[in-house]
Amino acid sequence: MLKDRLIAWSPVILLLLLVVLTWWLDARVRAPVTQFGGASQNDPEFYIEGFMAVRMNPDGSRRYELSGARLTHYPDKRGSRLDSPRLLYHDYERAPLTVSADIAEVEGGGENVYFHGNVTVARPAFASNPALGLATNYLHVIPDKEVAKTDQPVTMTEGNSTARSVGLEFDNMAGKLRLLSTVQAHYETPRSRAAKSQSDTH
Repeated sequence: MLKDRLIAWSPVILLLLLVVLTWWLDARVRAPVTQFGGASQNDPEFYIEGFMAVRMNPDGSRRYELSGARLTHYPDKRGSRLDSPRLLYHDYERAPLTVSADIAEVEGGGENVYFHGNVTVARPAFASNPALGLATNYLHVIPDKEVAKTDQPVTMTEGNSTARSVGLEFDNMAGKLRLLSTVQAHYETPRSRAAKSQSDTH
């Protein structure tokens, strides 16, 4: 009689075993996937060694280049990190302008670039204009608009003239620069430069 009962209950037992086995397999499969998914949010999707992106003018000439030793792209909206970044503007009427730093964060496919650590901006002398230099620890650059700004302490040099301030806004297209606060400046006029140059020749 016990044997008959076991035979009668055997389909139910097999069904229960199948349910338990299915649940166990599902738990074993899902656990690593969840763990991997969590890790992938912190890990980069890809990286590029020796990165360079070039933006062209309508006439086919180069407008600017954004390059770096390594570009690391992260998932979601975290953007990309650029090691040893260098942004070079080709100005065919004046002189090229270069922005460099330790690292940069790139957002919106290059719409915004945030430079961090030992940020420098340099433009060599051209015509009667002296060399331009700028140093800070942080700089937000909008490449297509050729606008740069910071709320951090900044030192700017133009020839032998020096200016220091907290915060700066620079519009390369318009050729305008605004020092925001706590400004200290030593300005050498073209006349004083000429007088100094003439005294050096005697």
